[in-house]
Amino acid sequence: MQPQTIELSIIAPAFNEVDNVGPLVERIREVFVPLGIAFEAIIVDDAGTDGTREKLLELAGQYPWLRVVSLSANSGQTAAMDAGFRAAHGRIWATVDADMQNDPGEIPRLMAMLSADVDMVNGWRQKRSDNVLRLVQTKIANGIRNRLSGENIKDSACSLKVYKRQCLEGLTLYKGMHRFFPTLVKMRGFKVIEVPVSHHPRAHGVTKYKFGSRVIRAFVDLLAVRWMKKRQLHYQARDLTPPRMPTDAFVSRPS
Repeated sequence: MQPQTIELSIIAPAFNEVDNVGPLVERIREVFVPLGIAFEAIIVDDAGTDGTREKLLELAGQYPWLRVVSLSANSGQTAAMDAGFRAAHGRIWATVDADMQNDPGEIPRLMAMLSADVDMVNGWRQKRSDNVLRLVQTKIANGIRNRLSGENIKDSACSLKVYKRQCLEGLTLYKGMHRFFPTLVKMRGFKVIEVPVSHHPRAHGVTKYKFGSRVIRAFVDLLAVRWMKKRQLHYQARDLTPPRMPTDAFVSRPS
């Protein structure tokens, strides 16, 4: 499969998800192989210690469309996604969590929403399968995020997203920026829509979300994004020089 023929790259960061990557890969296989499109799945192992990398390499031996990217040290979700983006060959990029709380089977529906007027489709976990405390925390976090960033995104942190490649290609990311992809994409001049997606209870493993220190880090990251939005350059410019033929180019000659 040549890189330039790939229509879709599915990117999933994975940290200690040894029991989930098998079902994830199988779900991708049953959804996308019958579609007959050229695709690749890039699962990024964030230097886990539970055998996730070895399991992925075993699966990659069975499926030629599966690629395994491994980080040398645990670097966080944004770094794992960035590594996946840099490795991706597809015209369209889709992201999904490796914990199977998002369904990769929804990606084709979101892909169909891309158009001349829509560059990114952001999943919104309208009915979340989380405990009450997590739901309250998320609602508060989304409210603060929107208030300070001037946004109206209902679920910026949902990993189920589909993008045209140019939305993210060449974008410099920093730690924690995966929470703000809709805003960052909008800042680049692209159109973003948000649609409801399903959300499922975690079947295996444990959540990597810890409320305490992460809230502080997320708030600092939010202030950085707020600063970026306020300091973004907005201007129009015209080249007033009349067009010239190549032979009109000025050439410096020694006197």
